[in-house]
Amino acid sequence: MEYSSSNSYLETDIKIENLGLPETVIGSQGLRKQILRRGNSWQTPFPGDEVEVHFSGCIEGGACLFTSRDKGTSFRFKLGQNEVIKGWDEGVATMKKGERASFIIPPNLAYGELGSPPLIPPNSTLIFDIEMLSWTTIRDITGDGGILKKITKEGEGWATPREADEVLVKYEARLENGKLVSKSDEGLEFNVGDGCFCPAFSKTVKTMRRGEKAELFVKFSYGFRQNEKRATDIDDGVPFDSNLTIKLELVSWKSVVDVTRDKKVLKKIMKVGEGFDRPNEGSLVKVIYFGKLKDGTVFERKGSDEEPFECTTMEGQINEGLDRAIMTMKRGEQAVVTVSMEHLHSNDASGIANEDLFYEVQLIDFIKEKPFWKMDTKEKIEACERNKNDGNVLFKAGKILSASRKYEKAAKYVEFDHSFTDAEKSIANAVWLSCNLNRAACKLKLGEFLEASGLCTKVIEHDPLNVKALYRRSQAYLKISELEKAEADIKAALTIDPNNRDMNAVYKELKNKQREYGRYEAEIFGTMLSRMG
Repeated sequence: MEYSSSNSYLETDIKIENLGLPETVIGSQGLRKQILRRGNSWQTPFPGDEVEVHFSGCIEGGACLFTSRDKGTSFRFKLGQNEVIKGWDEGVATMKKGERASFIIPPNLAYGELGSPPLIPPNSTLIFDIEMLSWTTIRDITGDGGILKKITKEGEGWATPREADEVLVKYEARLENGKLVSKSDEGLEFNVGDGCFCPAFSKTVKTMRRGEKAELFVKFSYGFRQNEKRATDIDDGVPFDSNLTIKLELVSWKSVVDVTRDKKVLKKIMKVGEGFDRPNEGSLVKVIYFGKLKDGTVFERKGSDEEPFECTTMEGQINEGLDRAIMTMKRGEQAVVTVSMEHLHSNDASGIANEDLFYEVQLIDFIKEKPFWKMDTKEKIEACERNKNDGNVLFKAGKILSASRKYEKAAKYVEFDHSFTDAEKSIANAVWLSCNLNRAACKLKLGEFLEASGLCTKVIEHDPLNVKALYRRSQAYLKISELEKAEADIKAALTIDPNNRDMNAVYKELKNKQREYGRYEAEIFGTMLSRMG
């Protein structure tokens, strides 16, 4: 339930000497309020909310009017919808639950010059003693009156489902005449973002908390979809242009995390883990998991309760999508991870790359890798060399993307540290150069030629005579047809090492490209001349 802790009316504290009570002036039209009993919360109702009050009223200096307390029946109305006099709408909007107040309402906010014969004479000032019992928020979900929601039972906590989450609801749908057209006692499960046969469900559950119950008034444009009729138990006799009244309960939901932020690796949490900590890259994790296909065929199983499977994150030891999902898990968490076929790489443990894979995984425990800012200089160099060697293993195994990430991580350990000794600087610089060169080789294989040339440039800025950097940058330039830059790098490298076989081979490739480009230019020029003629 949502409330406003403030309102749009101007309030000014003053003192009425003859009553001896603090008084508030609301707005600019003379409405006055005296609090007789303070409320028990900070919340006030919204316009449109259905409020429930007890009241008694009288004409100032005159007869008493109707009182709800005598009959023992409270009075309900929708706030701000002109169902009561304006002084009530403005005054009750300032009240908190449990509050009791006296309102002095001038004629212009009551019945004005005409009055309400025979009880209320013209130009009468009215005094009402109002007690706020409760209110029910009625929320316009869509902003166009298409879905109106009234909470009938508060939910638990503060969280609400997100677009990717999978929710379980119970519902009962009726026509405006009360005829039951569809219900689901067992519960209906659907993904919020994918929608449901009734669009009102998807829009409303995003505003609900666990266990919350609500009544919805749904216009036909947000009602049952005609093409979904056969997939549900909707009464065949129901016209699809009917407005509906729906009782909806959000039983529960399972959080779905978009691990890669492109919907290619999704993690559905089946059991929430403990604490807040999660594994980072290089953590030693203990897991139990099995992978299966859409038809239920199990293609891989690792670990058991007695002996969990141990691996190091992002080392290429398991499916890369699963690896990334594990790094988003908390200790003790259980989840179902979906790795789409678009995300699968040649290093997939299953060897299956033509369909989505589904993993049921439990993170038993993990030991995080020590962060580099807590390492001393010796530890940083050791971590850099270790990650570089891991990258070499991955590269030889054909796991190019994983190898590239390892080289990138390795270089970061030694790139910006200014506390190395001279001897350590020499070692760190050599390893840093090697990591960037190896990463450039990965980028060439991945077809990321601009990134490859940039990495080589970084190396050349530190070591202008590095033949390997000139060679790989010339390869990148050739791929993006930067022939002049490629030729400059090749000539510089051959000046340093005239007998380098790789450089001579790439020089021949350059000459072939230059001849092809020359023929292409000649053809273009010839075509231009013929058109001019």
